[in-house]
Amino acid sequence: MFVPEYGTTTVTAMRVVDAHHHLWDLDVRDQDWITGAALVPLRRNFLLGEYRPLADANGVTASVVVQTVTVPGETAELLALAASSDLIAGVVGWTDLTAPDIADQIAALTERPGGGRLVGLRHQVQSEPDPDWLTRPDVLRGLAAAARAGLVYDLVITPGQLAAAARAAAAVPDLTFVLDHLGKPPVASARTEPWAGDLRRLAALPNTAAKLSGLVTEADWHRWQVGDLRPYAEVALDAFGPARLMFGSDWPVCTLAASYPDVLATVRDLTAGLAPAEREAVFAGTATAVYGL
Repeated sequence: MFVPEYGTTTVTAMRVVDAHHHLWDLDVRDQDWITGAALVPLRRNFLLGEYRPLADANGVTASVVVQTVTVPGETAELLALAASSDLIAGVVGWTDLTAPDIADQIAALTERPGGGRLVGLRHQVQSEPDPDWLTRPDVLRGLAAAARAGLVYDLVITPGQLAAAARAAAAVPDLTFVLDHLGKPPVASARTEPWAGDLRRLAALPNTAAKLSGLVTEADWHRWQVGDLRPYAEVALDAFGPARLMFGSDWPVCTLAASYPDVLATVRDLTAGLAPAEREAVFAGTATAVYGL
């Protein structure tokens, strides 16, 4: 439930880049992570035809669509979709970082229709049983290949994996690491440590950035308020600064806890104390620069 603290009627129009959303078609490919009663609302198709009106109505001028499953076919489909859209400016896809021919796999993706919009890679590290997966030699080799290809690496991790993410970022300084959903802090339990300390250590590395995204679904889906999210946003703003933070809706996953307009209004509330140029960075400038949109 969105409860505004500052209100939204006085917010002036600003350019918005949605740096994190998803699209899927269950008729083409299953999303095997959508399991259990709580996620039933997500077990349907979420297509560009549904996202586009939401983006238009909320001033979104460009977006970055992000992979959801670790299969090669999805990335090719997202690239083709981006090639046909004037809204999707970037794709964060997937390929096997540990593959011996990782450089060739990345090159093959860039040569596909829409390959010019491949801006980054991501892997469901949050599901890896090895907490140090990111620092395995074969993974670091793949991350270095992504850096050589001019890509960004999105981190979808849990708080317990932040330390390994920092070590990986230090080991591959030529690669920009973007932390999705602020590393999924424990909003529902109202705890900030050890998440905050680990986040600050990651943010101390200059080749890192983060997304103000996914916080509503880390809170109590039915009773959250902006104030519940504020301590985590404040830590991130202090650690990364507006120039390394970007807005992401996490649509449609966000709909478990909030509508698209409410997610956008929430981040506007959380950044209401920033100067106009700083807010422009969060809502558009950072994503544009980091992903080269």
